[in-house]
Amino acid sequence: MDWVEDAKRRAAVEAVNSEVKDGLIIGLGSGSTVKYAIEEIGRRIRGAELRVLSVPSSYQSLLLAVKCGIPTTTLHEHPTVDLTIDGADQIDPNLNLIKGMGGALTREKILAASSRKLIIVADERKLVDHLGGGQPLPIEILPFAEPFVTAKIREMGGKPCLREIRAGAPYITDNGNFILDAGFGIIENPKKLNEELKMIPGVVETGLFVGMVQSAYIGMRTSVKKLVCNKLKST
Repeated sequence: MDWVEDAKRRAAVEAVNSEVKDGLIIGLGSGSTVKYAIEEIGRRIRGAELRVLSVPSSYQSLLLAVKCGIPTTTLHEHPTVDLTIDGADQIDPNLNLIKGMGGALTREKILAASSRKLIIVADERKLVDHLGGGQPLPIEILPFAEPFVTAKIREMGGKPCLREIRAGAPYITDNGNFILDAGFGIIENPKKLNEELKMIPGVVETGLFVGMVQSAYIGMRTSVKKLVCNKLKST
């Protein structure tokens, strides 16, 4: 799919140029599409068009921000962020998301909750009618709790699988935790499922982002569309 990277780049550049203003505190999500947004912010800073501070959500984003010349700060210094730009694995018509295939879901959700505005950048493949179809739900858990949480998710009808970087070597998040990728099929009520999972002792966070997004910039094959209030609007 030769068009995909171009679509990601267009969406990210459009979002940055439409949303990122001088003097803002910017949250930086993680992932392949956010990479283009970080690079565009860096380009505008180098061109003396922009002065911002950034709060990266992962070590990956931190290193890229530094490389691109974007000054960084922390939630300790700025507990409220003006705007966060992030990606998504799935986006439904209500702007609910599944996130976390990149592993940074907990920090991304904390950053999103700390932000006055959450903007998503993605390509059109991420748009779905319902979350969960053909997509596992990432769930960050305490390592000690893995057997217990796995059993509880199975009781709920989910199919959890411990994420590994290779056979016998669990993936470790930036927080030192494990991730379970749990298949639930079509998720009819994301809010309810998120609440039920969060009640399981040992679950740190889920990849369900419900009611958090203001708008999404979607890279199509030849254009960018902005998703707001359940409607696609050309930009």
